[in-house]
Amino acid sequence: MGKKVFLVPTDFSKVGDCALNHAIAIAKLTGASINLLHVVGKKEMLDDARLKLKLAKERAREEYEFIVDTVARVGSIFEDIGDLAEELQASLVVMGTHGLRGMQFITGSRALKIVTSATTPFIIVQEKEITRNGYDDIVVPLDLHKETKQKLSLVADMAKYFNSRVHIIVPCESDEFLKNQIDRNVNYAENFFAEMDIPCTSKISDGKEDFDDEIIAFAKEINADLISLMNIPGISLANLIGGNYVQNIITNEPEIAVLLMNPKEVSHASIFGAYSGGG
Repeated sequence: MGKKVFLVPTDFSKVGDCALNHAIAIAKLTGASINLLHVVGKKEMLDDARLKLKLAKERAREEYEFIVDTVARVGSIFEDIGDLAEELQASLVVMGTHGLRGMQFITGSRALKIVTSATTPFIIVQEKEITRNGYDDIVVPLDLHKETKQKLSLVADMAKYFNSRVHIIVPCESDEFLKNQIDRNVNYAENFFAEMDIPCTSKISDGKEDFDDEIIAFAKEINADLISLMNIPGISLANLIGGNYVQNIITNEPEIAVLLMNPKEVSHASIFGAYSGGG
């Protein structure tokens, strides 16, 4: 397999710079290259975009001692990010979101729309830069859906590179049949991480709040650096919360980065190697 490629869309804002900060930290560990992308709406804006990309490239070299490639495109962020990721055979897109606060570039709902239309895993960040140690603690919500187990290999890859601890959280479920299904998923995950010598804890939420809020509260409590989610459009976690749960988590108040991927029916490459996308 050739060299890994990461794609970083930017609007030259603080969150765009933060996405590049995360991407470079991961790329330095994995030997990946980075393509910095800016999408404009009109051809007349290309020259300005290329100038800004040139300045961003110089800043990356000076601040991080890392050389990035740059791409300026005329089009739509909803199509071009996924299209370029596919063209480059990128194994990861690292993207900033402006949460729910502004009208600039990619807000939380737009970020989710972009992820849903792409085949590449995403790390979505706000304004919190990656720590010196990277992602020490990773929160992994699990639920009833077999698709959520697909993300375990991706999490394991990340945990191996950063020597991370993994923390599983599952929804509180009173129905005995559903509770048993969740327990089986937790046992599967615990055994999976144990076989890879990755420290792992598990926790049942108390059910006092919506599960998305409990995920965020738990991540904040343990000072987590990353939350791993499976994007299953139209399906709520354990049918406990509304369809906006992913958007709520990627715009979380503690500004914890989110690893987000769509469920796949076939095997395909992960960020760092190959994993099998089965349930």
